Formats: sequence, structure tokens, C-alpha cells
Amino acid sequence: MLIRFEVSNFRSILDPVELSMVAVDKDRSETHAVPNLGESLLPVAAIFGPNASGKSNVLAAMEWLLSAVRDSLRFWDGEIPFEPFAFAESPVPAEFTIEAVISGVRFEYVVELDREAVNHEGLFHYPEKKRRRVFEREGTKVTLQRGLGSLSGTRELLTARTLALSIARRFDEPLVAEFARYLLSVQVLGVGPYMDLSRVPEVPNFPTRRLFEELVDDGPDRAQALAMLRMADLGIDDVAIDVHEQRRKVRLVHRTAGGPMPLEFHAESAGTQAWFRLIGPVLAALKEGFLVLFDELDASLHPTLSAHLVRLFHDPATNPKGAQLVFTSHDTSLLNYLNRDEVWLTEKSDDGATRLGALAEFAGERVRKSQNLEKAYLHGRFGALPDVDRTEMLRALGLIG
Repeated sequence: MLIRFEVSNFRSILDPVELSMVAVDKDRSETHAVPNLGESLLPVAAIFGPNASGKSNVLAAMEWLLSAVRDSLRFWDGEIPFEPFAFAESPVPAEFTIEAVISGVRFEYVVELDREAVNHEGLFHYPEKKRRRVFEREGTKVTLQRGLGSLSGTRELLTARTLALSIARRFDEPLVAEFARYLLSVQVLGVGPYMDLSRVPEVPNFPTRRLFEELVDDGPDRAQALAMLRMADLGIDDVAIDVHEQRRKVRLVHRTAGGPMPLEFHAESAGTQAWFRLIGPVLAALKEGFLVLFDELDASLHPTLSAHLVRLFHDPATNPKGAQLVFTSHDTSLLNYLNRDEVWLTEKSDDGATRLGALAEFAGERVRKSQNLEKAYLHGRFGALPDVDRTEMLRALGLIG
């Protein structure tokens, strides 16, 4: 499970911002206690804020790091393809930190880089709560934990612009393989250049986006996928998939007065298509305990379906393995389904940089559990609302002097 993610100097993010999944209110059935960590972790985190405040960039930074682990060995030749903060007075490196609990062990992965080179990188774990190095690199010099000689081949393939983890994950070393598998299992949904709904993670031997296959074959996966489809109350009872020369044609079977009627997938509404496409990734996440990143949840789904999705991750019965959902949204009605420690807010500072803050610690005071979060947010109590000034528009229209 994700513990926290921190990033600096990425797109609209200049100074470090941190998203934490550590629960403030631990006495809830939704949270997952981690004995070796001494904390409970949240299954859901939601980021709210005005347009252009950087909500999507928090998720994009996380997805960029995941794609970097997957691709740096193959594609990072000329320069490192990331977007630093555009208005910095002087160039500074970007820094990424991600911490997660995997099979009961805490891992920490840190990277510092610029467009020319990876300056620092390290993977650490905490057996018996003590921090131990798996590997660490300064420039192109790699130091390995004693006893991990199987990773020595990393040194031979390492370049200034390649992540050591991209190389080390290809060797049969359980510590590295398990951590890399966690990162590359993250399900990414939504919009934007780092949020391609159709991209399938290149990770063998575990389910990711297998919705079509699940529906073709009989069994519990097919039954669960159909149950989730019917849960949305779209008037759909079944899915018909025609396979011809390894190509699949999908039709959703609707209930009608005249009986079941299949409809071509492209003729379905955008909301129905979005719900159908997320069923595979979400079921895989709930089944295996994966992390799901969903950018602009409200742009893809009706508020009722968004609330259904949140409930699936909250309910221990449907989420026994600690799958997590991190999403951005403008839909304030979702605040009615979230606990105070599951809400994060973004704002832009005067220099155009994104600030990210936890609602549970807003202004240094704890928000009461009983607080009507939607009402308080819309009344501006927590900030993170658009500053709407109509004066300039009215003047341009000639309606005022």
C-alpha cells in the first residue's frame, strides 16, 4: 500500500508537495492497520482545487515516475524527458520520493535528476523498522547491499540518464522485483499525456486491463465484471464479444421491452464507455491490492457512479487486500462520501507554483469529523476555490465603464 508520495520541480510544482495515505482517524473500518509501520493507511485520497491549480500534476508526477522505471533503460538517450517548473529563477533538480508497504515491509524509493542526468537514486527497505539500503547511486556509481551480488550487472548497463531501478528490476532479486512489480502494477485512468486510459502496463504474470478476456471466459472474474457493470444501473445485462482474427468487437446487451438488444460499443454514451473501461483495472486492483490513479473522476463518470467507485474501495468486503484509489475531482458532492483525512486541496501561490495541503490539518487546526465538508468547502472555509472576478469580462462586453 502507498504510504506517501513527494515531488518537487515538476510542471506547476516547485517546492516539495507531499500526498500522505496515513490515516488521521484510525478507528474506522475503512482504514488498513499496518503493524510494522505503526500506522493505519487510507484506501482513498481525493484532491480538490480550482482549475489550473495543479491537481492533475500531482498524479502526473507519480505516473511519470512509474513510466520512468518502466522506460528509462530503453528510451532515455538524448535527455531525460520531464517538464521542470517553468518559472524557476535558476535551474534546480527534480526530486521524487515514494514510500509503500509491500508484503508487510516498508520500502522507500528516492530519485533526484535533471534533464541531463540522474544525480541520486536509492531504494531502501525497513526490515524490523530499521532503514537498510538495497541499492544507492551517486552519478553512475552504484552501491549495493551486502549479499545482493545478483544486482552487480546493474553497474555494467547503467548510464547517466538511466534509472538503476529500470535495470535492477530485470535481475532475479526478490527485494527489487517485488518493489518494481508494485510500481508497475499501478492502474492509471483519466486524461492528459501521462494518463492514457488505453495504455496497458508492460508487466507480465498478473492481471491489469483484462476486461475483454474476463468477459469472454466463464468463471468468477466474468461474474464479478458483469456484476460491476450491472451495479451502475445502465440498463445493461450482459456483454457480447465477437472474436474474429484476434480482434474483438464489443456490444453491450441492454434490457428492452422487446427483450435483450445488443448495442455497438461506439454508440454507447461516454459515461457508459468510461464505466465499462474502468471495470477491468478496478477489479484487478481490488483483487490484488493495487493502487489506482484516476485523474478528473468527474469528467468521466456521473456523480452517482463516482460515489459507487469510492464505496468499492472503502468497503472491506469488496476491498480486503488494501487496494487504494487516488483521484482528482471538481465534484464537491463526493466530499459527502469522504472522511476529512481523505481530502487534499491544491492552490496556486503568487509565483504560480502548486501548493498541496491536507484538509485534516487545515490552517493548523483539525477539522471536526462531523463537519459538513461539501458545505464548508463551497463557502470558502478551506480555500482552494476559483477566484471569480467578472469585472474585466463585463468591461470587455461594454456593460460597465
